[in-house]
Amino acid sequence: MAAFAAGGAAFAQPQHAIAMHGSPLYEPGFSHFSYANPHAPKGGTLKLAAIGSFDSVNPMIVRGTAGLGAREHVFESLMARSYDEPFSLYGLIAESIETPDDRSWVAFTLRPEAKFSDGTPITVEDVVFSIETLREKGRPNHRYYYSKVEKIERPDARTVKLIFGEERDREMPLIMGLMPILPKHIYEGKDFEKTTLDPMIGSGPYVMSEIKPGTRITYKRNPDYWGKDLAVNRGLNNPDEIIYDYFRDTNASFEAFKAGLYDARPESDPARWVAGFDFTAVQKGDVRKLAFKPQTPSGMRAFVFNTRRAVFQEKKVREALIHAFDFEWVNKNLFYGAYERIQSYYDGSELSSHGRPASEKEKALLAPYMDAVDPAILASGYQAPVSDGTGRNRENRRKAIMLLQEAGWTLQDGQMKNAEGEPLRFEILVSSPDDERLALNYAQSLKGIGVAANVRNVDSTQYEQRRQTYDFDMILNFWYASLSPGNEQSFYWGSDAARTDGSRNYMGAENRAIDAMIEAMLAARSREDFVAAIRALDRVLLSGYYVVPLYYQPEQWVALWDKVKVPEKTSLYGYRSDAWWVSE
Repeated sequence: MAAFAAGGAAFAQPQHAIAMHGSPLYEPGFSHFSYANPHAPKGGTLKLAAIGSFDSVNPMIVRGTAGLGAREHVFESLMARSYDEPFSLYGLIAESIETPDDRSWVAFTLRPEAKFSDGTPITVEDVVFSIETLREKGRPNHRYYYSKVEKIERPDARTVKLIFGEERDREMPLIMGLMPILPKHIYEGKDFEKTTLDPMIGSGPYVMSEIKPGTRITYKRNPDYWGKDLAVNRGLNNPDEIIYDYFRDTNASFEAFKAGLYDARPESDPARWVAGFDFTAVQKGDVRKLAFKPQTPSGMRAFVFNTRRAVFQEKKVREALIHAFDFEWVNKNLFYGAYERIQSYYDGSELSSHGRPASEKEKALLAPYMDAVDPAILASGYQAPVSDGTGRNRENRRKAIMLLQEAGWTLQDGQMKNAEGEPLRFEILVSSPDDERLALNYAQSLKGIGVAANVRNVDSTQYEQRRQTYDFDMILNFWYASLSPGNEQSFYWGSDAARTDGSRNYMGAENRAIDAMIEAMLAARSREDFVAAIRALDRVLLSGYYVVPLYYQPEQWVALWDKVKVPEKTSLYGYRSDAWWVSE
């Protein structure tokens, strides 16, 4: 296909891959991803577990609860993601991608051999049908992003060109590359938004072979799968059969794993991981416990100050209350010492500012906003308060009281009061027993510095309603973070989001420096500039003391029955179950 230009953009050329920033890791003609074993044998059955139930097998609509696996095993995208890199895509259904420097459009050329599992070739019309269907009837994220496609062109029989609107987003070519492709001849004229338990048709390596509503869904490897020899698939999709069995709750699921009813159990409960895996199969070596160290950001799990409330508008008050949380005691007594303290909104990754002095690029970005950055955080990143783990936390309590006094509060008769004699008190809103336990522990620590925190546990519906309208003093929240943050950062921390119900700016941050760092991040063309902007953003967020940083799980924990084998190399994102194979 001939390259072409549009709208005055720089001339584009067909490429085998695209990276969000910089160049893709793998050159044309690469043989396989490093975390896949190209010699892995095919065959066997891999049994996995799910919690709850399902009443649909369509994962792309809002209605119903979709069974696990369809998006991963049945439906393919135009391009495949590499998990050796922050955000890069390589040709799958599309053999090449073209986009100009300003990324105002993207063009995909389809492989002539690509076909759906029923043998029908994949055409440009299927791509167009997928865009139109998902932006009208798909999940909210589909509707939002695919609506940015302003115009669709068909330069030739195998090429589709998507032209974006005025609101430029450099991530859009990659987002469109990850769009699931639907067969027009199957779903045209059907009510796509309606839940279904009929096997769905895609172009992926597996087909749905058995559907037992709410109980089990089974996928069988398609022996005629068109893409089995592509480099992006080599060493992946190895079991002949993948089964998802559903269990009522995590306890029932764990007992089923101990009995050998399924083969792999990811674990997130530190108590169970440390003390629960002592059953006979582990002792005999039939089950092994593996820990993988990903290089992805921890995200931010925290008690969140709602700065819209008068009690939390003074930054020194927020900083003081951070000192009252005793992580060392909590980690040792509640979590078997399995967690690490969060020191950054992007901890555990190259995006984190923790332990790093600001680079010259960061300083240049922050120069107009130096009053928004704590000098110590600029010099070496944030350092959370550390206690001796005894539960007394005396040094940090003294620091907290000093900060409160600097903010105009005094300790009177065991209560922290302001000049008008009003006590410092607030409510911590929670909706689960685990969050309530942690909040009660924090409230007890706050009591030691004269601060009254009332913990209120409400049902999930009320909790969500109050969270979305910012009707709370403090909540617990987790913000997910990836190695390639994008527009969602404005939704998390931007000033406009602070004034918009339903955003995730729960702390109510309105800060010109935050907005400027997000703009710099979105404008970055190189990975170096992108990382500098994220680290600068991290320093401004940490300097605002908007949250009490909690903890994260530094490793991925998974227990496997011996028949499940894993590659020697782990991806940047940790383990990949699609790279496992079965040795019966």
